[in-house]
Amino acid sequence: QVQLVESGGGLVQPGGSLRLSCAASGSIFRINAMGWYRQAPGKQRELVAAITSGGSTNYADSVKGRFTISRDNAKNTVYLQMNSLKPEDTAVYYCNAETAQAMGVLIDYWGQGTQVTVSS
Repeated sequence: QVQLVESGGGLVQPGGSLRLSCAASGSIFRINAMGWYRQAPGKQRELVAAITSGGSTNYADSVKGRFTISRDNAKNTVYLQMNSLKPEDTAVYYCNAETAQAMGVLIDYWGQGTQVTVSS
């Protein structure tokens, strides 16, 4: 069992920056990768960025070069640094953790989400 708590969302002007945090607790040793997804009104949830336990990262094309995902293992926390924010980045951002269970079964856990609004 993994619990995820997001924080850091809020209102920011276009071109501004924001840092999201996701603190994980529970069976942390089972986590293979963590990531950030977002869902804007009327749109599907999409992967924004992900990072594996080994440190490999990947990003959606729409945020590449602007967002950076990182982790602090000591704090069991993953961050999403968002720079050069655009109005189209407005969405609820969800933290995700992929865990490896017995028999190789993968189970995803989700945070409750944090609102990011980019507007003047």
